[in-house]
Parts: sequence; structure tokens; C-alpha cells
Amino acid sequence: MLVAVDIGNTKIAVGFLDGGTVVGKYRITTDGGGSSDEYALKLRRFLAMTGARRQDVEGVVVSSVVPKVMHAFRGGVVKLFGIEPLVVGPGVRTGINIALANPRAVGADRVADATAAWHLYGGPTLVIDFGTATTYDYIDGRGSFRAGAINVGFQTAADALTGATAQLPDVELADPGTVLGTDTRAAIQAGLFYGFVGGVEHTIRRFADETGSMPRVVATGGLGRLVHRETDLIDVADPDLIMKGLAIIHALNRPSPAARRS
Repeated sequence: MLVAVDIGNTKIAVGFLDGGTVVGKYRITTDGGGSSDEYALKLRRFLAMTGARRQDVEGVVVSSVVPKVMHAFRGGVVKLFGIEPLVVGPGVRTGINIALANPRAVGADRVADATAAWHLYGGPTLVIDFGTATTYDYIDGRGSFRAGAINVGFQTAADALTGATAQLPDVELADPGTVLGTDTRAAIQAGLFYGFVGGVEHTIRRFADETGSMPRVVATGGLGRLVHRETDLIDVADPDLIMKGLAIIHALNRPSPAARRS
């Protein structure tokens, strides 16, 4: 079994994969003050919820965009599993070419998403990750990660709207079924959802126009399925894309059995 971890700005996603299949996935709030003991305890609980044992875990792979969490999280992994985790970063093999101006500055989560998209869906592919930010990453037909765009996330935009106004209420992020809002809450929901989807569609078309062909579009992240249901421009919704990408990266960098355990 492989443990794949994505440490994001607001959430840490922990996935357990057996033979490349995600058999358990859990989320906790990102806490820059967490200790290695706390992370070890949480990982132990998730492992039990999955129905696995410590000795079943043969590897741990981590992508992180929050450096201050990494020291404590790594310590928790070593304490629980006795395994040094593989951390996605410069020098780690992915099977794709990061053909951007500054490859070292690209977030590890985007690299993992792009890796999965290329290996599972081929290219040209556009990955849209609906998270705290909405990221668009383009991988061409030769497996080169060539370009991207970053926009505000759906939830982030909603929080900004209601947080900056005195009387606008919080609303559920959902498809309201109509743009004809008949009260303030429904109007906010309609404006947020359809405005967001419209921006996604326009951005996809710009990628197609500027690259010369319509790529296969893969959506992932918390709201990937919701947006996928609303537009024909997204071909696939794969909520486990980053976990699959981390598993592929781990397989490409698999250490010898003697080196896996301390």
C-alpha cells in the first residue's frame, strides 16, 4: 500500500492506494503549528479507518505548497511508518518535461496533476484544479508541461464577496438551476456559479485558440464534478487525479527495498 499526501494551503489530503487504486481518502485542516506526534496520530487513525496496518505501507509520497508544515509532517511519517517520504520537487522523476520559464517555482501539486494527466489521458491535455485557487495547466502532445493560468478559487471568491459586504449572506456553492434569482441569497448563488463557470469556459476556449487545438480537459479538485456537470467543455472529472499522479511519481522514483525503511 502507498500513502499519498497533498499538503495544500487550506487542507491536507491523505490518500491510501492499493495497486494504484484509491481505497481511502481523508482531509484535515492545514495547521502550520501541528507537531510530528499529532500528524502521526492522525495518520494512524486514517490507516485504521482504511482497514490497513502499518506493515502494509510500503511507501509515502508527498506534494506540498506549505513548507512550514513539511518538517513536522515528515517527522510524523517517519515515527509511524519508519519510512522516509518521497517529497515531490526538483530532481524527482515525473515522466514529463516541465517546459516553463522557472520549473523550480511550479507548485508540487500542479506537477503531480500534470503527471497524472499525461500518463492517464495523454496530450494535449488541460488540467483544471478547482481548489483554493483555480489552476489551469497545459500539457502538450509530447508530454511537455508548457503553460498555465491561475485564478481565484470558487470558494475563495465566495468568501471574498460575503466577507467584504455587510449584508450579503453566505451561500452554498451549488448549481442553482437558474440564473433568475428571486431573492438575495438565490441571486448571489446564481451570480457566483454561472459567472464562475462562464469564466472557466472562456479560459478553456482561449487555451484552444492560442495552442491551435482543443485539448482534452480534465477537472479535479473539490468542485471539479460540479463544474463538469454544467459544461460540455470539460471531458473528464477525476477527483483523485493528484493521488494518482503522486502514485505514478513514486513508482518512477521507487527506492530499493533496503532503503525504504530506516
